[in-house]
Amino acid sequence: MSAGRILVVGAGIGGLATALSVAARGNRVTVLERRNDFAEPGAGTQLSPNAFHALERIGVDGAVRERAVFVDELRLMDATTGERIAGMPLKGRYEERFGNGYAVLHRGELHSVLLDACRAAGGIELVPGQSVTWYDQTADRVTAVTDTGRRFTGSALIAADGIRSAVRRQLVGDGGPRASGHTIYHSVVPLADIADDRLPPDLSPGSVTAWVGPGRHIVHFIHRAADGTRYLNLGATRDHGAQEALVGLPLDQPHVLGEFPAPAESVRRLLELGQEWRTWVLCDRDPVAGWTDGRVALLGNAAHPMLPYAVQGVSMTLEDAAALGELLDCDGRDMAQRLEKYNAVRRARTARTQLVARELGTRLLHPAGEAAAERDAMLTALTADELHDRVAWLHGKRDFTDSTNSTEGAGN
Repeated sequence: MSAGRILVVGAGIGGLATALSVAARGNRVTVLERRNDFAEPGAGTQLSPNAFHALERIGVDGAVRERAVFVDELRLMDATTGERIAGMPLKGRYEERFGNGYAVLHRGELHSVLLDACRAAGGIELVPGQSVTWYDQTADRVTAVTDTGRRFTGSALIAADGIRSAVRRQLVGDGGPRASGHTIYHSVVPLADIADDRLPPDLSPGSVTAWVGPGRHIVHFIHRAADGTRYLNLGATRDHGAQEALVGLPLDQPHVLGEFPAPAESVRRLLELGQEWRTWVLCDRDPVAGWTDGRVALLGNAAHPMLPYAVQGVSMTLEDAAALGELLDCDGRDMAQRLEKYNAVRRARTARTQLVARELGTRLLHPAGEAAAERDAMLTALTADELHDRVAWLHGKRDFTDSTNSTEGAGN
């Protein structure tokens, strides 16, 4: 059943996934993107089984699987001593339990799959160079207003315009994002550019590895592009109280190395491989109860931006898009009610994930001294099945319009 034309603000991963999801139910979609092109900046990302269940609902899971690298293990290593702390296996019983594997790929590869699918789909119009700053609505229509005064009207408006969403500013009015105090440094390096003798012996290409130390951690994994080129993805984070909202600032290698003194040899060698580093101050927002206003709803980072430590930002966004596709299979007269239901079924799960992501940065990745020793003892005592229990509430989600199991799982 078609609700007519649906407006989507933002042509990132969330906006394009939403366009595909709601168009599959017969709706016409107009996607309004503020930039003059359609691209996805950033580095590699990780997709847990719930993300692939969402991609299946959206209709692009096969194409994403072709570009993704499925990994064997999540490893936690001591960045100071170089010793292994713990690992969670991601094959066998993990795949059987959660119905999918765990994969890595570049955000641009995921975006490219979604963009190609939107261009191939009927009923999706992509409009660049349209910066939406406001919306107006009546009982039966909503209008997006751009900074040039251009107006686009539809039966619903879905804002996927990111953590600094203009639509959220009007709908929620909660000010700017919250700076976490953590600065992340990113580098993506073609493996072909790295001589074999420069690679650490424990690179472990089949794993996602986090090297943790007091107030700092480094994550690395290997992903590939559509042409088969393999890349080393490096993300190094320092917890030092940063409050200035840096976004993509370029930095030289000596600066990055100076932020991570005296690491284990493998960590130092990893950081020395980095090229063309860029830095961001990580931000999120406090959870809010309401993301909707009549025929307007927020999605992804516009609704529930989170720190990367639960590795669920992209996955939660894809879940949102899948949920909207199912819920907006309705007559236009039911739109506000369906969006209110979307808010109701998604808010507890995403709020919990936002708060857990914050906690993991403190308890898992950055503790020192006795707190770090307690973390290590706790993790090493857990079996593989018990580790899987800890993530079951996140990785095991399959029905994105059902809130009844959004708080299941053993612990955080």
